Amino acid sequence: MGKIAWGITGAGHMLRESADVIGRAGEADVFVSPAGIEVVSIYKVPLPSKPLSDRSASTVAVKGFFTGKYDLLVISPATSNSVAKFVCGISDSLITNLFAQAGKARVPIVVFPTDLEEVVESTGATKPVKVFPRPVDLENTARLKSFPGVTVVENIAELEGAIKRARGLT
Repeated sequence: MGKIAWGITGAGHMLRESADVIGRAGEADVFVSPAGIEVVSIYKVPLPSKPLSDRSASTVAVKGFFTGKYDLLVISPATSNSVAKFVCGISDSLITNLFAQAGKARVPIVVFPTDLEEVVESTGATKPVKVFPRPVDLENTARLKSFPGVTVVENIAELEGAIKRARGLT
């Protein structure tokens, strides 16, 4: 069994919970976007492994999808910006390139978007906040659900279940 490639974008919503799942999910390489690095620092979220970051649009890590190093890509949490790029086929950053290349290698992908409902209650960096996703954000999340090989999850229990199913553990 290969490793999990785990992408973290610049979302604070469900970041702490996602980091907890990384620690329980098994062997994973964690890839963090530049915005993700900022948010991890602001939220003071410890990651279970040293994150890999790359400011370029591509990375040598994508070859791991084609060589069997990675058997699953998880992107959690995923910002509306990342989801929009996934849906439009834009791969101009580390995380979007991981998404594109995993899809091209037919490696299963699990995405936990931050924009799932018209009102999202989030912990925020210092206090709880209400977020009101735009209609386009909700539409992009709905479109992503139709992508072959992509599982969109809506909560932590679904995230953990999708990882177990993708790895043949259930």
